[in-house]
Amino acid sequence: MTDSSTRRTVLVTGAAAALTAGCSKYGDGNDSSGSSSVKASGGQELAKTADIPVGGGKILKDRKIVVTQPKKDEFKAFSAICTHQGCTVGTVANGTIDCPCHGSKYRIEDGSVETGPAPKPLPAEQIKVEGNSIRLA
Repeated sequence: MTDSSTRRTVLVTGAAAALTAGCSKYGDGNDSSGSSSVKASGGQELAKTADIPVGGGKILKDRKIVVTQPKKDEFKAFSAICTHQGCTVGTVANGTIDCPCHGSKYRIEDGSVETGPAPKPLPAEQIKVEGNSIRLA
């Protein structure tokens, strides 16, 4: 019976080590690249102004940002992470930024909640428009 109890100990210890190894969070400083975010650093181009429709927007999933153009030549940017449960928003249509997970809708003008269950607005991102380029400020 010592063989089977030793085997159980090894299996349990191995499983605990595997679970512990998976507990670090992305961007918590434990990676060797020095990178802690998937967002573009300041100054990098997010989109061209022509790519953002008037009265709509574009979701940049890889950067977790949504850029909108509520009125001609007025550009806004917000986090693309829903404030309800952290899903990435899925569409921009009919003046709102829409989350596919639970139906939250945010206004393209200011990121405020139009329809819940989101408890608060999408956080604004600072951008600047230079010519036909939209960049993080």
